[in-house]
Amino acid sequence: MAATITPGEEAQLMQTIEMFEVITQSQPQDYQSLEILKEAYSKLNREKDVVNTAKRIAEAYVQLGQLSSAIMEYETILQRFPNDPDVKKALEDIENRATNFAAPGAAAEDTSFLNKKAAEPAKIAMPGAPAAPATPGKPAVAGDDGREVMRKIFVEAKLITENDFNLYWPTPPTGDPGGVIEPFMQVVADKAGLAIEKSLKIVLEKSRLGYMPLEKYDVDMDLARSFPRQTCQRWCVAPFDRMSKSVLVATTNPFNKQAAAELQERTNQRLLWYLTSPADLVKVIKKIHR
Repeated sequence: MAATITPGEEAQLMQTIEMFEVITQSQPQDYQSLEILKEAYSKLNREKDVVNTAKRIAEAYVQLGQLSSAIMEYETILQRFPNDPDVKKALEDIENRATNFAAPGAAAEDTSFLNKKAAEPAKIAMPGAPAAPATPGKPAVAGDDGREVMRKIFVEAKLITENDFNLYWPTPPTGDPGGVIEPFMQVVADKAGLAIEKSLKIVLEKSRLGYMPLEKYDVDMDLARSFPRQTCQRWCVAPFDRMSKSVLVATTNPFNKQAAAELQERTNQRLLWYLTSPADLVKVIKKIHR
């Protein structure tokens, strides 16, 4: 509760709220970020904001066609406020929609830039089974680094040719990378002239992750440095904050199962992934691991 929070913790929560309010305004269907925002409000005992955010989460579920999840969210609100007229009306609308819903999956995705629906937290846009965990100190570079998914995205969309993809896809060394390996998006921007914004747009559409403006975030350096330097540098990933039982991670390649496995090996907390600008990500990793 708010009475037990230190001034430093309160300041961090306020910073989190400020950031995620911006994110969820531009990405209203990103229920993953809305959950983080709701938790921050709860820790500060801001009951009205908790309820309003819970309603936004339920509305996001409705927009995504996940009616059962929306109902559960609304019913949680009713347990605390049984006479809330907005929630009662929303549940009636869902019941009517469910009755008339003839074509499953008929709702179209909103594919506008930086306004993507968030991935299911348990899946985090990592298709298929996760890669086997790496042995401590011996990263399993042979694991699935997302190459095939990214090749399909960029080549089939005719953003670059097959030859260019093969030429520019980074192949990290098996040992200490000795610094941050430049992410694929940045390489094709520099070498092939493909705009970063265009790359981010299509990966956001395919991964359904939220976008994190990492340059504006107060990164938790102690948390970030608790994860292996080589993993962060090799795969260009950055754990940047912790909320309750989740660790937030920034990436430009959300299909890299090997990176996910290596990070997950170091924590029993859930990893929540966000896409970010490659230039900002490289800068942050260099700051973390000087």
